[in-house]
Amino acid sequence: MTQRGRATRPTGPAGRPRRADGPRAGGRGGAPRGDLSARRDRLREVIEPVVTAAGYDLEDLSVSRAGRRHVVRVIVDADGGINLDAVADVSRAVSAALDAAEEAGGDIVAGEYQLEVSSPGVDRPLTLPRHWRRNVGRLVKVTVRGAAGVPEQRTAGDRQVTGRVVEADDERVVLETDAGRVAHRYAELGPGRVQVEFSRLDDIDEADELDAAGEADEDDETDIDDEDDVEDEER
Repeated sequence: MTQRGRATRPTGPAGRPRRADGPRAGGRGGAPRGDLSARRDRLREVIEPVVTAAGYDLEDLSVSRAGRRHVVRVIVDADGGINLDAVADVSRAVSAALDAAEEAGGDIVAGEYQLEVSSPGVDRPLTLPRHWRRNVGRLVKVTVRGAAGVPEQRTAGDRQVTGRVVEADDERVVLETDAGRVAHRYAELGPGRVQVEFSRLDDIDEADELDAAGEADEDDETDIDDEDDVEDEER
């Protein structure tokens, strides 16, 4: 869901708010990295309570520059997933909260901004227990660390494991692999990646084709019965 940020102050010819509190950025423009980091922290203070109050988790928040504007990207999720209507509701709530915060305390995002609210894609890494819990039943590839409990440290004992998530709680995840079921504590695992299963898509397509064929056969039988009834009436 994409929504245009509204300028809260008079705008100049290029549609960018006029600023009287400092010189305009020269050259290519753009805020320093530290400034973007500070804005991200301030944005989180405003946005996270809104997302939580709506019953969702704030999975990611980023702010970047795109030409003359900032782009604020918000990723939200929940157990059971989040549909487009819910994303739209969250987007409106976040937009209203940002407007209220700017009216109360000045610009949170300097100039015009574009707000993008969406749900996580399948390519997002599984890094928290809730991520694993929400992907029970899916095929996942993950690195099992040789040095358990040492995040971001790869060793010669590290190995790639592909398995289906069958259980996940706050302490561990259970994977169904070719070697059987195995449980891993999260400290032993790197970020998990959901694998796209094309065979399942083929099965679904086949099932749809069979259903369609079955419906067609039923229609044909009905037509034959109708013709027989017409012949009986004529006789």
